[in-house]
Amino acid sequence: MNDKYSLAKCAQYGRRLAARLCDQYFTANAAPALDGAAVLKFTPVRQLNLLVVHQLLGRWQAETARLRSPYFDFEAAPVQAALTQFMNVLSRHISLSRAAYEPLLAQAIADTLGLVADPIGSFQRLLLGTAEQPNLAGLRENLRYIDVDKSFYQGFVDSLPDSQDLSRDFLTHRFELYHAANYKAHQPMQRLVDELSALLPLTTADLLEDGPVAAPATPQPAAAPPTPPVAPAPVEPVAVTPPTFVAPSAPAPAPVAAPAPPSRPLPNTDSASVPLHEKLRAVQPAAAPLAETLRPNASTPSLAERGGPKVETLREAISINQRFSFINELFNGENMDYHAAIQHLDSLPSAEQARAYVTGDLSQRYEWGRKEEHVNKLLKLIERKFA
Repeated sequence: MNDKYSLAKCAQYGRRLAARLCDQYFTANAAPALDGAAVLKFTPVRQLNLLVVHQLLGRWQAETARLRSPYFDFEAAPVQAALTQFMNVLSRHISLSRAAYEPLLAQAIADTLGLVADPIGSFQRLLLGTAEQPNLAGLRENLRYIDVDKSFYQGFVDSLPDSQDLSRDFLTHRFELYHAANYKAHQPMQRLVDELSALLPLTTADLLEDGPVAAPATPQPAAAPPTPPVAPAPVEPVAVTPPTFVAPSAPAPAPVAAPAPPSRPLPNTDSASVPLHEKLRAVQPAAAPLAETLRPNASTPSLAERGGPKVETLREAISINQRFSFINELFNGENMDYHAAIQHLDSLPSAEQARAYVTGDLSQRYEWGRKEEHVNKLLKLIERKFA
């Protein structure tokens, strides 16, 4: 637990990734507002989607808390039941524009990184929430929205006594003790970074408080020791400089210092790396936007589906739209299963072995018997890789 992560850098990455994904969905063609089903499947990282929904729930609770009046009893059981029914109906009519959705997604990304980078703060913010008098029922309800490192947080909630006298200070102090005793059970940050990096490049070093930072400037080396003067062939007469002194106006040539290694900031659109959306345009100029992936009737074939030039790796050849499709249709929405399968396919030395792995091992494991269309798309990508 020596690594100290910067929450400010987590938030910065959250804003960049949210902007990139929204750029791909909310296109100039007036993409529709997101409904509840689209929110739950917007990214392949389930934790991000859950925390967006969790924020929506918090907004609703805050708004209903303001429904108070000196003339009506909002605490009456029939009124509370009606409000609950109203909430259920309203939850089926979610409509999020980009202006409303993007900050929710940015916060969800920062909170997802915080689950591993700042467990104590995440416990207070996501599990305790704003409740003045927390209880076990509320903790278990909020635990439903935790997917990353869930067993760690679940273990703490299960260890609590079945009591109504649970103050915020008591729970926070007890969680600090639990964290100190069980921190080795934490999910490593690298696993989460690998998932997010598929959407926007990221490394664990990018999130550290003390790195990466600019290297200090290399001091100019001192003048070389004096050597016996050599009579040059000057273009015009100059005064002879004593061998033990280098005049400021005419310094002796010194070895060129090696340039200081550049700092490595968080991935952003100003860095040397090509932005994700530019890569998508280069590889798939006519690809359907992310909006089409979320719509049930999306059918526009991508470049990968139609065949194309040889690719080096499947991971790079599969567009973000195709990745969503594969994860949802072939891997039952399991992002980690998808990445493990693609990584294994990229490690195989021949097309025959890759096809056998798809049609044999994967097809049986995930029951792809009725998913020929998506399986064929994957097989065509394999043909391009081994072309």
